[in-house]
Amino acid sequence: MKRLADRLLHRFINHETASNAGHHWLTDQGTSGPSQRKDHRMPSQGVKLHIHDRYVVMDNGILQVTLSNPGGIITGIKYNGVDNVLEVRNKETNRGYWDLHWNEPGGKGIFDVISGVSFRVIVETDEQVEISFLRTWDPSLEGKYIPLNIDKRFIMLRGSSGVYSYGIYEHLKNWPGFELGETRIAFKLRKDKFHYMAVADDRKRIMPFPDDLCKGRCQTLDYQEASLLTAPCDPRLQGEVDDKYQYSCENQDLRVHGWISFDPPVGFWQITPSNEFRSGGPLKQNLTSHVGPTTLAVFHSTHYAGKTMMPRFEHGEPWKKVYGPVFIYLNSTANGDDPLCLWDDAKIKMMAEVESWPYSFVASEEYPKSEERGMARGRLLIRDRFISNDLISAAGAYVGLAPPGGSGSWQIECKGYQFWAVGDEAGYFSIENVRPGEYNLYAWVPGFIGDYHNGTIVSVTSGCKIEMGDIVYEPPRDGPTLWDIGIPDRKASEFFIPDPDPTLVNRALVHHQDRFRQYGLWKRYTDLYPNDDLVYTVGVSDYRRDWFFAQVPRKKGDVHEGTTWQIRFKLENIDQKANYKLRIAIASATLAELQIRVNDAEAVRPLFTTGLIGRDNSIARHGIHGVYMLYEVNIPGNRLVQGDNTIFLRQPRCNGPFQGIMYDYIRLEGPP
Repeated sequence: MKRLADRLLHRFINHETASNAGHHWLTDQGTSGPSQRKDHRMPSQGVKLHIHDRYVVMDNGILQVTLSNPGGIITGIKYNGVDNVLEVRNKETNRGYWDLHWNEPGGKGIFDVISGVSFRVIVETDEQVEISFLRTWDPSLEGKYIPLNIDKRFIMLRGSSGVYSYGIYEHLKNWPGFELGETRIAFKLRKDKFHYMAVADDRKRIMPFPDDLCKGRCQTLDYQEASLLTAPCDPRLQGEVDDKYQYSCENQDLRVHGWISFDPPVGFWQITPSNEFRSGGPLKQNLTSHVGPTTLAVFHSTHYAGKTMMPRFEHGEPWKKVYGPVFIYLNSTANGDDPLCLWDDAKIKMMAEVESWPYSFVASEEYPKSEERGMARGRLLIRDRFISNDLISAAGAYVGLAPPGGSGSWQIECKGYQFWAVGDEAGYFSIENVRPGEYNLYAWVPGFIGDYHNGTIVSVTSGCKIEMGDIVYEPPRDGPTLWDIGIPDRKASEFFIPDPDPTLVNRALVHHQDRFRQYGLWKRYTDLYPNDDLVYTVGVSDYRRDWFFAQVPRKKGDVHEGTTWQIRFKLENIDQKANYKLRIAIASATLAELQIRVNDAEAVRPLFTTGLIGRDNSIARHGIHGVYMLYEVNIPGNRLVQGDNTIFLRQPRCNGPFQGIMYDYIRLEGPP
């Protein structure tokens, strides 16, 4: 856990980027200086629970949390002199709640704010209160509610400036099947107080008011979530784009985010200390906070993956999963101090929560404590004889235990739990705090293509320490590299990211390392290539400036047309009887098709086609990757010629602007 904490500290505590230099109002308010947060010493008051007919109140002297009875909807949070940090003008059911989106197999989607039907006290002492709001299912509810028993839990500790929440979802035998699209916790904060949002050190800023997204103050862009601010309440935001997907984040970095109120100086933060219960592994992207002001704790969603990430539960399939706990943290500072120090304090608190995982105070037997969990460790090495005759250390490898499946199946796994570690420079890894269960071992290594998967069942039992020894991964390869394009890291961020249209800018993302999150970059392809498509010449072109980050359709008038990119290269001494291997790693695809032709752009039948692939929608949602795919194409030597050759990459699907492919890495290998 110490190694994980050090890695998170490195991710979260860093210098401000140059993008903020000319826009201090985006990141600075008041004076700068060290954190002067209010010191909440251990109060004499223990945790009190007040039960009323319609409400339940948890109070530890630092904050009061009010929930509906028996619904378990958070209707109020009183803190630091603010009677309610949640939006009091919203209905009580639209302030702090668990929700989900589901459908019967083949049916229409249903949005459901989860409201309990029974309330009970689990723990009530001076040190801790844990309460439960349970919604049970029976056949009379078929078609109305998702066939799950859902137990929402809330925990308050003595001396703690926040509240924990987790949920236990259970599907029993003989119950009907369903599909689950999303489940999360949502908080709607006071829009008259919380105006500053922080997701990361280099993504924090004054945000638009929710009224700015209303008719008359904005122009809706290519989809509903994206708006151009034409008459915002804060004139400094005039002409900017707001889009909640610009603030998405990978699970591995999505540990803390939230909002700051300047008057009074109060912070509201959502802290997720572990990813074990989140779907899709460490690279899966999820929403964070956005205009509302809204803060989300997303446990499962199909964003950046599509329907492949939607679990289907069959009739009678038993299933149980614990989502959380997550921590809702509130902090404050004295008037006159810099309110932005609350973000720094929230990061420190996040680190403390990570160090405390797994929590010792959770009452449910469905949540194993530290001593009830196991661990696995070993070393991952790479064998690639075309790079080295010796085994190569898998430095920085992502190594994980996830439910049994196939190669790369962890990317779309969403019914069970996943546990990941990042290897050190020598390839050593330690996967800790693993729930008892049966898993497969998975890995991928930055700088190498493909996925490692061992189908042998890894049985984790309470307190076990599994020594895996040396594990050797042989990445896909048949012959020496003749040329390659890009960096095999499952993303397209190394390729050319154009400047946004100057009339469609989010100024907080100017000169940002994630500049791909600017709105409308897909349109820039047509601007840069109005008539002819991209041509990349091996040995002359530079992928950092000459390879557009996404192969998207070109817009011609009111219609779109497919595009054909060319890779031109020279070959000598061709073996006409051998096969050459073209490997194409795709970082994301959206309703796309990749057709490969060699030296004949007009060939009726392509040498290779993927068929229709991908529902990631990462192009529209500013995600530089989605679900990773790897293809290999055999090119017979007699298709190649001495001297100049051309590989044509055609993406013909063009019903809309967002259909396309983001490449991760392309390599041509010679014969073995």
